[in-house]
Amino acid sequence: MGSCFPKQIERRKAISTERKSMRDLHQSCGEDFPACALRPSDRKNWMAGLNPEKLHIHNILWPGTHDSATNKIGFPCITRPFAQCQTLSIYQQLVIGTRVFDIRVQKDRRVCHGILVTYSIDVVIRDIKKFLSETKSEIILLEIRTEHGHDDPPDFEQYLVHQFGEVLIHQDDNVFNKTIAELFPKRIICVWKPRNSPQPKTGGLLWSSEHLKDDWINTDLPSTKFESNLKYLSEQPPISARTFFYRVENTVTPQPDYPIVCVKPVTGRIHEYARLFITQCFSRGIEDRLQIFSTDFIDEDFVDACVAVTYSRIERKS
Repeated sequence: MGSCFPKQIERRKAISTERKSMRDLHQSCGEDFPACALRPSDRKNWMAGLNPEKLHIHNILWPGTHDSATNKIGFPCITRPFAQCQTLSIYQQLVIGTRVFDIRVQKDRRVCHGILVTYSIDVVIRDIKKFLSETKSEIILLEIRTEHGHDDPPDFEQYLVHQFGEVLIHQDDNVFNKTIAELFPKRIICVWKPRNSPQPKTGGLLWSSEHLKDDWINTDLPSTKFESNLKYLSEQPPISARTFFYRVENTVTPQPDYPIVCVKPVTGRIHEYARLFITQCFSRGIEDRLQIFSTDFIDEDFVDACVAVTYSRIERKS
């Protein structure tokens, strides 16, 4: 017990120092990037609003969510605060403009986050199908993976193909250079990441793990994560020169050696700095590498920032 107390004091100091670093950077640099004032009039159809004939896949800054289907995970007020990363359903996220989803499943096809579980993957699929039926020009990037420590759902690749087959965009490196209009009526890029089962085959209806990459680090320190995101992003090739999606997560993770282990107050240390991150990408000359930008507890302002960057890329190419 005695040895833990000094460590807690040091951890608190470290967190406080890093939060101050983020505030100072924000105060000195602000939030200024091309088209940053843009607010789409219809977030539900924001891709349609940018003209599908001009909107290339590689020009999109995709707004995404981390642990996307955790809005009802665990038990309210008991276990939920330790695993909930979103308060909105998948359908609600789609309506406000989210276009990339991170879904974790276990053997029985229920969505999970660690040891906590929630509804079946069927709920996610129903939400997506409902949204697709209400829109015509929106493309979704759906990542489904077997959660760490769990077994793959049996025959899951076939299940996904059966559920989404007619709207799946098959794996093809040329997709990145196409406009979304050229992909219609296909609407979903589905990445399936099993733990033990075979990976989806090249050229198939599902995309494998090699086509969606990131460099996640396990920290609750906001400045450390912020700078790590910038560093790893700077090491990527430009979007126009790669044939995989690369994700940056504007999140931090609760740590077991610190008393605050609920998701919301911890990830809140970095959540408000999404626009600052985009600003830094432009100022450091690496905005052409930023492709998927994900967050916990997504809101309209986060979506608007991603749409603004996408709009600026289209205008620059015009």
